[in-house]
This record gives sequence, C-alpha cells and structure tokens, in this order.
Amino acid sequence: MMNWTDLTRDWSVAYERAKRRFPNLRDQDMMRVLKDRKRFEAYLAERHQLTINEAHEEVEDFLYTEGLNREFSSAALSK
Repeated sequence: MMNWTDLTRDWSVAYERAKRRFPNLRDQDMMRVLKDRKRFEAYLAERHQLTINEAHEEVEDFLYTEGLNREFSSAALSK
C-alpha cells in the first residue's frame, strides 16, 4: 500500500487523479496543506462537507487505489 510520503513525493502525477476524485480541491491551497496529512484531511473535510473520519477514510481509500495504480503501471512497463 502507498503511504502519504510516497503520494506527495510524486504529487504532480497523483494530483490530477485527486482532482477528479475530490473536485473541490483548489490548486492554490495545495502547498499549504500537502505537507501534513492531518491538515490535508481537515481541508478535504471542509471543502467536501465530510467529517474528519470520513475524510480520513477517503484518503486511506485514495492511497490504496493509487498504490494499485502504481503496481499495475509498473507491471505493465516490465512486460
């Protein structure tokens, strides 16, 4: 599974998918909240009318799907 550090290391790639999943993200806010997962979860909750727990679960799910996407991409490239 991908962790927050892995995701933010390559944020420019992941951000496009994050914007599709969380359409209320604003580009100008990302540098302020990106470094700290808890801050990002609070921001996500605020922008998408979620509870902190719901935002946490959304981030967990996003990390899981991004990890699967990365594994699939790596497998496809190695063939």
